[in-house]
Amino acid sequence: MRIKTQREIQLLKEGGKRLRDILSFLIQKVEVGIPTYDLDILAREKIAQQGGKPSFLYYGKEFGNPFPSAVCVSLNEEVVHGIPKKERIIQEGDIVSLDIGMWYEGLATDTARTTIVGKTSSDILRLVEGTRESLDAGITTIREGSSLRDFARAVENIAKKHSLGVVRDLVGHGVGHEVHEPPQIANYVAGASGEKFEAGMVVALEPMFTLGTWKVNVLDDEWTFVTQDGSMSAHFEDTVVVTKKGVEIITR
Repeated sequence: MRIKTQREIQLLKEGGKRLRDILSFLIQKVEVGIPTYDLDILAREKIAQQGGKPSFLYYGKEFGNPFPSAVCVSLNEEVVHGIPKKERIIQEGDIVSLDIGMWYEGLATDTARTTIVGKTSSDILRLVEGTRESLDAGITTIREGSSLRDFARAVENIAKKHSLGVVRDLVGHGVGHEVHEPPQIANYVAGASGEKFEAGMVVALEPMFTLGTWKVNVLDDEWTFVTQDGSMSAHFEDTVVVTKKGVEIITR
């Protein structure tokens, strides 16, 4: 955990606002027939225009398998870290999750949204709206002195309310000086610590829900997480600054 200075928080707020605008632009470009690769090209262009640098591009290069894109585009049963490809064409009814991070003035923010392309089922709507609702519910618990377990309980309660699976192998995290900083922030109570939030912490909160099992596999690309049972998945994420009385959401 690293408490951010007021100067750092101001820079993170500006970076978060710019990243929010980039993601909003990308979401508007999601439509039937577009290759996911095109969304990555647009993401790179928009990040450059905003004076930032992609924080996901080449992430993990020290381990020999760098992530090749500026944005993760995950479809349907893909939970996170989907790699954009020219041959991966968005279809009617797809669930599309966009996850993007950016360095701005040397500090990183992170955000994700899930959208539905065209007509869909009531189950898919339950999944996407439930995941969105869980992020908001979790955020309302956070203030100086509240615990990571309080956040996880609020998120998990929404999953139970909507009969959704909570992905356990992937978590939220601190962010700022690195793409991933301590602490790890689980979305279910049994996996959460009693560590307390402190004012000045900057964290990326990201519930990931499914219509089936919580269990996931990783594809041969060593990046893309998919549900073991092939069920649909959704993902929402915001970067927030913890204050004494609550949070400031800097990616909305």
